[in-house]
Amino acid sequence: MGWAIALHGGAGDIPLSLPPKRRLPREAGLGHCLHIGVEALKANTPALDVVELVVRELENIPYFNAGKGSVLTTLGTVEMEACIMDGTKRCGAVSGLTTVVNPISLARLIMEKTPHIYLAFDGAEAFARGQGVETVDSSHFITPENVERLKHAKVANRVQVHSCLNLSSTFSGNGKCLRSFSDLLPTR
Repeated sequence: MGWAIALHGGAGDIPLSLPPKRRLPREAGLGHCLHIGVEALKANTPALDVVELVVRELENIPYFNAGKGSVLTTLGTVEMEACIMDGTKRCGAVSGLTTVVNPISLARLIMEKTPHIYLAFDGAEAFARGQGVETVDSSHFITPENVERLKHAKVANRVQVHSCLNLSSTFSGNGKCLRSFSDLLPTR
């Protein structure tokens, strides 16, 4: 039986209309991750090791929605998550991480070294420290680009409440939206 590898850099896409200065590093990052995954598979590296290796690389590249470069919370902080599974009903997952450099590796440790499948927030961070997992100050994960993305989201995705239960919303994108929530209410 052969093998295959597929990867992605997070939610969204890399449109050709993105300026080359922003698009090309993302494409190169994905190409790099694909290359190391293919080389590891050619060397008969176990599939689970390849998954962790490739995801660690994605987490270390600031252009993707994982690790450094993660999407920020509304408070401008990072809360990262990861999950890994091996096809035998074993899995490990983490969420709410703020200092762990590679969440995927912590998820794997949970799968392999605990009876649990999921740890979050302070418990996950404490487990990471106990296992000697690399941690850094949370500012490591915040990039100028994800700060700018958050500013844009806060401006573009506002909800404004008006008197008489008239709720209007504004958002960016090509979606459709009700003109106002009051359109759904019966008239008096």
